[in-house]
Amino acid sequence: MNSDTRYIFSTGELFQKDFSIVFRKEDGNIYFPVKDTRELYCFNEVTLSTKLMQLLAKAGIVVHFFGYYENYIGTFYPKEYLLSGRLTVAQALAYGNNRLTVAKPIVCGTAKNIHFVLYHYYRHGKSDLKEFLDWLHKSVPKLVDDTGDIKQLLRIEGAIWAGFYQTFREILPESFAMNKRVKRPPDNPINALISFGNTLLYTKTITEIYHTHLNQTISFLHEPAERRFSLSLDLSEVFKPILVYRTIFDCVNNRKITVEKHFNKSLNYALLNDAGRKTFIEAFDERLNQTFEHNTLKRRISFKQAIRLDGYKLIKYILEGKKFVPFCMEDKK
Repeated sequence: MNSDTRYIFSTGELFQKDFSIVFRKEDGNIYFPVKDTRELYCFNEVTLSTKLMQLLAKAGIVVHFFGYYENYIGTFYPKEYLLSGRLTVAQALAYGNNRLTVAKPIVCGTAKNIHFVLYHYYRHGKSDLKEFLDWLHKSVPKLVDDTGDIKQLLRIEGAIWAGFYQTFREILPESFAMNKRVKRPPDNPINALISFGNTLLYTKTITEIYHTHLNQTISFLHEPAERRFSLSLDLSEVFKPILVYRTIFDCVNNRKITVEKHFNKSLNYALLNDAGRKTFIEAFDERLNQTFEHNTLKRRISFKQAIRLDGYKLIKYILEGKKFVPFCMEDKK
């Protein structure tokens, strides 16, 4: 797993000792050096001291908390160190005046990356995918281009995801069949995997945006609202097919995750057990930190860095008017 992200699955206590974060659990202590830690994930009951929170804030370490049902509870978000009133004002003005200019490329980028993921299966004999692939490639850009309304754009986005879910019958075994997307709470193994994966990506994106000057609450595709970092929902959207769904397809089709071994039987297999969570996180992190040659930058970057780069692209659009084009797998050699 990535060395600067720490995952905590046991109950215990977090506190500071010298230059380390210490996690005390039943069978002993684990030490996380502060300088090598960028974010913490707490998947069980954990207590923290005020002294530790002061250290986390000073070091800019983001902490994400999850409930028993793998539901995202919230984030300890250290005081922002990259404040920019000028950008915040410009970001709000861009939302008011040019919302669709940012939202449309996000929907198009999502469609392109779904097309990329599915085309792999089409090339390997899944010919029934052709109709949906053609729709993504030919019709979606025109539909998006023609719309002048955010609600209509969201309906197009909804149709893209609904069509994508329908293709799962061609890709996944019957034990991971998906009748419809059910979120809160998930009702079966595939919905549990999607919810868990999407939440992981959402929180990873929060951490990446924290290290930019962007305001997390001013979004363009998703409606800005109370008590949520809606810009993270925006910027994570194009990465879902690449990071979340490819991880699911890999884990399920290669039997790294099975219904019998990796889900909680007493909850009707609608919740990953500890082994399932650890297996998924390991596969997800491996994909997130995978590097590739970026066509434009002419250097190798990871998918995690690509998320932050999309934040920088958004800043370029807001301040300089440079066209915003979110990450597309075509950028990758």
